Parts: sequence; structure tokens; C-alpha cells
Amino acid sequence: MLSFDNTANAFSGKSDRDLKRSCMLFKMVSNSALVKFGKSFTNFAIKAHLPINGIIKATIFRQFCGGENITECLKTVEELGKYNIGSILDYSVEGKTSETEFDETAAEIIRTLEEAKKSAHIPFGVFKPTGLGRLSVMEKVSAGSAMNADENQAWENMKRRVDSICKAAYDNNVQLLIDAEETWTQVAVDALVRDMMEKYNKQKPIVFNTAQMYRHDRLIYLENLLKDAQDKNYFIGMKLVRGAYMEKERERAAKMGYPSPINATKADTDREYDSAVEFCIKHIDKIAFCSGSHNEASAELLVRLMKENNIPANHPNVWFSQLLGMSDHISYNVAKEGYNVAKYVPYGPIKNVLPYLIRRAQENTSVKGQTGRELSLIIKEKERRAAAKKTK
Repeated sequence: MLSFDNTANAFSGKSDRDLKRSCMLFKMVSNSALVKFGKSFTNFAIKAHLPINGIIKATIFRQFCGGENITECLKTVEELGKYNIGSILDYSVEGKTSETEFDETAAEIIRTLEEAKKSAHIPFGVFKPTGLGRLSVMEKVSAGSAMNADENQAWENMKRRVDSICKAAYDNNVQLLIDAEETWTQVAVDALVRDMMEKYNKQKPIVFNTAQMYRHDRLIYLENLLKDAQDKNYFIGMKLVRGAYMEKERERAAKMGYPSPINATKADTDREYDSAVEFCIKHIDKIAFCSGSHNEASAELLVRLMKENNIPANHPNVWFSQLLGMSDHISYNVAKEGYNVAKYVPYGPIKNVLPYLIRRAQENTSVKGQTGRELSLIIKEKERRAAAKKTK
């Protein structure tokens, strides 16, 4: 029977030393003032070339990342695989701006797909669109604004990179998750990914878009996408998440004087997320989806819906997904029951993945109850192991 309180399952992949490190980290990120200071200090230390890479790699990097390159990640892939948990190699380098750097990122993503072909434990590839092209160009395309010759060429270059990655996914028979962006660039992403689905999802779902369900227009988007897929005879791939840019979205909307695209309350977002899960289950013959959530209620809902609709736990069109280093009580316990589970395994040079690591720390601080729940379960498992040792 599924239970998220089973810490023996949840932390079966962690040594006592791992638990001790995780406990320390979650205690740190529960303090918003400390996280804010840590962000400023770390940025300063990197710019000042202070020797802190070793400290970062031994602590927060080890908790949330698989390594600095694909080879280093393979140990994590194998460890997760022992517990029937897949890995999604996520090249988490951010902030690149040149066409050469975008080409290098595309080549690295294709290497992750080639690695996935060789491993039963890597079910997906993934990329973030802003890692492959200029943000300003994506914004103009989304707004339908006029572009000069240089910007038009930059957009063509980005489309070429995305197509080359999707083709590599198709050729290697590896499903591909495409992460979401802010609303002012997502229009371009949605259109581009829809084209990729129509091109590469004819036989089965290969290319997946991401729907951020804190947006109040995403259910309509899913309904319209299904109609298009039915008309043009292709499968839909979709990752469902609650969303990652809420504060930024609301601030921009207020500043520029347009209605916020974000739901008014968390309850509204939870309802939209649940409705999207139900929609995908209802159309499971046409939609493959990945529930990317750290919310226990969402995991319970999906399990219940699968049982009610007689959908096997290992159905290839249904996946649960969480980030490495977070919500192991969901990942490991759901996998133990035979459901498809995959962890995002970010990787890259420490300096380049620092923005990702800082966001993880901030996310744990800002999500109400998240850190407290993680920490309480870690402490519970430490106590369970200590008691077990005493009885031996």
C-alpha cells in the first residue's frame, strides 16, 4: 500500500552520511535570511575567484546535481536504477548568449540522448528553450513583433537547433521533455514544440511540451492541442507542473498593466493541476504525460485515477517525476509500488549550474511546508536507523 511516510523506502538509497548532509542542507534552506546571504556570498566568491568550488560540490551540488559531466552522472543513474527510478540527464548550464554557445549546448543535449539510448535507466532527455536561443528574440516572436535580419537569422538558428535535438530523440527512440518558459516567451515555444510533435510524434509520443498549471489558460491550451492532434494525427507528449515563475509573472503584469496570467490562489492552481491530470488520463490513448510534482496529494490523485481507470502502474504513457535531492518520499515509495518514476538529474560545471542551485535553495525556502516536510522525514529516518542499531 502506498505510503509517503515510509522513510525506510524513501531513503533506502541514502547512507547515514548522506542523510546527515541532507539534514544539514534542509535546515539551512529553511532559513530565508541565510539563503539570501548565501546567494550574495556565493556570487561574490565566484567572481572573486575564491576557492569555494570544493565546498559547493561536497554539499549543495552533491544533493541536487548528478555531476559536472555525463560520465560523473552515470553513478547516480545506476544508483537510482537499483530502485526502479529513471534518470533525466538535465544539462543545467544557464546564461549563455552567443550563437556558438547555443550550438555547444545543443550538441551536449544530443549527447545525453545518445547516452539514454544505451541505458534502460534514462527514459527521457530534456532541455530548456532559453538555453538554445536569445530570450529577446523569443519574446519578439511571441509578441508578433517585427524583427531585423539578425534577429530573424537567430530565430532560424534556434529552430534548427530544436529540430536537430528532436530528430536525435526520434532517431534514438528517447522521449524528450521541453521545459516551459515565462509567458512572454512561451507563445513561441508552444508553436515550435507543436510543430515538433506533428513532425516526430506520428507513431508514438516522443516530443513533450510543458504546461505550467498556475496559468489560468493552460487547460484551454490542452484542449485545443488535443483537437489539433486529432485533426493532424499525431500524439501529444506533456509534462504537467505547477510553475516556476509566479512572482516574476505577477510583478511584470502589474508593472506593464495587463491582467496577471497566474491563478489568484494556490487552491485555484491545485484545482487546475488536478483537472489537467484527469484530462490526460481521460485521453491516455492520445496523450503521454509526466506528472512533475512534489505535491503528495497530486501523486495520490494520479495513483487513484490510474486504479479507477484500470491503467497498469507501468503504463508507458504515465510518469511521475521529481527533482534529484527532493521529495524522495514520493519518488521511492511510488516506484516501490511499480509506477514509472524518473528524477531530473541536473549536471554541468559548478560555476555554470550555480543559478540552478540557488533557485533550488530559494524554492525550498518559499514553498510553504516543503522544507519542513523534507526535514521531518529525514529526522524520522535518522531516528529509525538509530533505534534499529540499538536493538541489534
